[in-house]
Amino acid sequence: MNEYLSFRKMITPVFIQVLFWIGAVLCVIMGIISVAAGAAATYGGGAMVLSGLLTIILGPILVRVWCECVLILFRIYDVLVQIREKGSSTSA
Repeated sequence: MNEYLSFRKMITPVFIQVLFWIGAVLCVIMGIISVAAGAAATYGGGAMVLSGLLTIILGPILVRVWCECVLILFRIYDVLVQIREKGSSTSA
């Protein structure tokens, strides 16, 4: 608990995983709504169905890429902390 209170341990990576699942589910729901609206439309429904399908397929992938980019920043931080700890232990 002391690591969390002193900000030595990051909790944001856990939140990013939760945000990924929320974003993926929202993309699928929005895609299904778009497909349904396109199927019910009398004019221009084909484009809505296509965009809905693309949202269902590409949406979760793009959300995953965004989350991985953010997680890379935290991994870089962890490696920098390890480098700093090794540098201070060898120079002492």
